[in-house]
Amino acid sequence: MTDAARIESQPIEDMALGATEVARGIRRLFARNDVWCLAEMPLRNGRRADLMGVDSKGRIIIVEIKVQRGDLLGDGKWPDYLDFCDRFYWGVPPGLDRSPLEGDGYRPDCCGIIVADGYDGEIVRPAPLHPLAAARRKTEVERLSRAALRRLTVAADAHCAPWGTAE
Repeated sequence: MTDAARIESQPIEDMALGATEVARGIRRLFARNDVWCLAEMPLRNGRRADLMGVDSKGRIIIVEIKVQRGDLLGDGKWPDYLDFCDRFYWGVPPGLDRSPLEGDGYRPDCCGIIVADGYDGEIVRPAPLHPLAAARRKTEVERLSRAALRRLTVAADAHCAPWGTAE
């Protein structure tokens, strides 16, 4: 069987991009726009943001990545992220049906959409700014900074892993 025939015979879901590739494209988009982020950032409410970053004005951005329709439709926890960011985006791969994100249950009035693959990303619906209280933003930026610095330190010297507060 030729490669082309094998690809044509694969179910679409087998060819779908994974969250890692979507995150990579979003990181590249953000880096070009001076937004720096960290993956898998724990929040104080027990949730974990797929990507959490800070823009050049100190505003916090959270991206929830969904690569399968079922995962998107079954996600009832995403509103829990809104108290921890100034902007919230859905990150999805090209080809994923985005129509559910237009429904009232997904609050298009406060959520942006980024379409990304392993190489790049594009904001197809900007996320409106919903400013956090200054004290909350300060706390979250400090938590994000400490988590990033801890990860860098442990990556450079694994012996440091047991010390300090893990994420």
